[in-house]
Amino acid sequence: MYSVELKVGEKILRLESGRVARQSAGEVLVSYGDTVVLVCVNYSPEVDNSVDFLPLTVEYRELSFAAGKIPGGFIKRETRPSDNEILSSRLIDRPLRPLFPPDFRNEVQIIAYLLSADVEHDADVLGITGAATALLISEIPYTTPVAGVRVGLLDGKYIINPTLSQQDSCKVNLVIAGTKDAVVMIEGGARESSEEEVIGAIKYGHEECKRIIEIEEKMRSAVGKEKLEMNEPFVDEGLANEIKEKVGSDLNQVFLFREKKARQEAIYQLIQNVVEKFAEREIENIELKVKYVVEKMIAEKMRKMILEEKRRFDGRGLKDIRNISCEIGVLPRTHGSALFTRGQTQSLAVTTLGTKSDEQRIDAIYGEETKSFMLHYNFPPFATGEVKPIRGPSRREIGHGALAERAILPVLPSEEVFPYTIRVVSNILESNGSSSMASVCSASLALMDAGVPIKTAVAGISIGLVKEGDRYELLTDIIGDEDHYGDMDFKVAGTKDGITAIQLDLKIQGLDIEILRQALEQAREARESILKIMSSTISSPRTSLSKYAPKILAFSIPKEKIGDVIGPGGKVIRRIIGDSDLKIDITDDGKVTIAGSDPEKVNKAKTEILGIVQEAEVGKIYIGKVTRITNFGAFVEILPGKEGLLHISKLSRQRVRRVEDVVKPGDEVIVRVYEIDEMGRINLMRVGEDWKKHR
Repeated sequence: MYSVELKVGEKILRLESGRVARQSAGEVLVSYGDTVVLVCVNYSPEVDNSVDFLPLTVEYRELSFAAGKIPGGFIKRETRPSDNEILSSRLIDRPLRPLFPPDFRNEVQIIAYLLSADVEHDADVLGITGAATALLISEIPYTTPVAGVRVGLLDGKYIINPTLSQQDSCKVNLVIAGTKDAVVMIEGGARESSEEEVIGAIKYGHEECKRIIEIEEKMRSAVGKEKLEMNEPFVDEGLANEIKEKVGSDLNQVFLFREKKARQEAIYQLIQNVVEKFAEREIENIELKVKYVVEKMIAEKMRKMILEEKRRFDGRGLKDIRNISCEIGVLPRTHGSALFTRGQTQSLAVTTLGTKSDEQRIDAIYGEETKSFMLHYNFPPFATGEVKPIRGPSRREIGHGALAERAILPVLPSEEVFPYTIRVVSNILESNGSSSMASVCSASLALMDAGVPIKTAVAGISIGLVKEGDRYELLTDIIGDEDHYGDMDFKVAGTKDGITAIQLDLKIQGLDIEILRQALEQAREARESILKIMSSTISSPRTSLSKYAPKILAFSIPKEKIGDVIGPGGKVIRRIIGDSDLKIDITDDGKVTIAGSDPEKVNKAKTEILGIVQEAEVGKIYIGKVTRITNFGAFVEILPGKEGLLHISKLSRQRVRRVEDVVKPGDEVIVRVYEIDEMGRINLMRVGEDWKKHR
């Protein structure tokens, strides 16, 4: 067994290998405080020549026992991964994938198990460091150390690995993954933070990554295995040259097409033509190998065109944004809808408003949670003109939805201001680059169309990169082919006042801070342009909700009065609801939410509930109803369920012989509470119509 330690933030980070899971190619036990993650990497010894990409899979799992819990529901064991586990798996995958040798085709699997959780720190960043270290000490030909940290900006100061409670107050909350030389991945959110605040967080986090990498290298030196010898390249040099020769000048035809579908058809036809020229020879996976070489040729030509001619596939300048159109209210019966189109990328967002009972309940490792805002992203196959089976949401769909949700979250109203559960669904109808950022724009428009009082509009843009040596160019609003053949997909979302979400994915081995700074500035300029276009469609939320949306009122009552409102066996609350379609939710802390389609019934229910919890006050005047008569006075209901005695001597200034000579059951009378005795009995006196004089 070998272990190394380092203080990171406020806790000790410990990496250990050689004690458990020793049949894995590489295994590391990562500890941070009382949080422990086991990361194991393994690979198939057989080269998979049927694919032209790295067959890498990452599985992150949170085992309930880590937090001393038993899984909820009928099945008392972990089943399908939660959204958080899927997002954490993606977080581990993204910084590692571009650092593998380009021709490595052996299947690789990384499994990260959360074994112990201190319910203070996220384990996802530990998974990045653990996976990179496990790969380093394995025989897999992966040689670049990577570390991950979370950076928060709290009260004007940057902190490493903020706790879960601290993250709630952080202005910036980013996960940074980096090598010794550069940043390789960024993921996180912010509360309308400036570009400089974000750059500061990235620099601060990268410096900490460098420190962690030092102990990773110590472990590699101590227990690292001899690396596998790389196999032959996917396409050997001789065959590659032969394919290039057969492609010849036909490659130029691809660049004549500016529309995505026409260009894809031209590429497909080019590949088929070249494959036919090899028909008489038996070459394994020839179509895949031709496609591999042709795509490399297209990438080379596209990159040269951008770097030397400053020209793009679709003819735009490097900073040009595709044509944008915005429409709202496109669906008649939904609570809010918007169609956002940017070039050949199109998102239809729909907002639905619900009640407290519609909140999402999550049985998380850190305890049960509820979400009153959800943004879901759907990517059907017709968005790219393909035929595929529709099953559950893919990892990509979950990831894109989470990114757009994070972008919108900082501008949402508080629950006290807007007591609705909000669900936004972004349906991608067309896709040619950066559909997640289109989802941010369409969601913002759909929320405004629904009348949700968001603070301000949010927009997003993706910045690409082509880099050869010291030469590079940044591309605003990348299309799919620029993402595929380029080096970067840098998504930035925010408002006119600052950044709310950020995500960086690279295909190269890192990016220096200066390029990131330029990319953020270019994204800011593009975001402001998009926000102006969105503002011309709708500049502020509608002042009223859709007539199809539920009407909701929220208020608080004393906790000790909850039982009075519910009544024995729910008798009182059922009487208030009656035959209406009202939904009434009362939380343990006394928060009441009333929802229904009829505003009059909603308001009436609120009045009744407030009446039940309201206490009579000495000196206060009430309009009450006579409920019963006795020979010594009348009982008057001054508040729902609360009666007081109007004694015969207090009925009038003149002497009254019989109570029924003055009032009868059902009469309304104006009374003042003049006394509440030690037993809580309410005594009343009648006030004339000119009661204002007697206040």
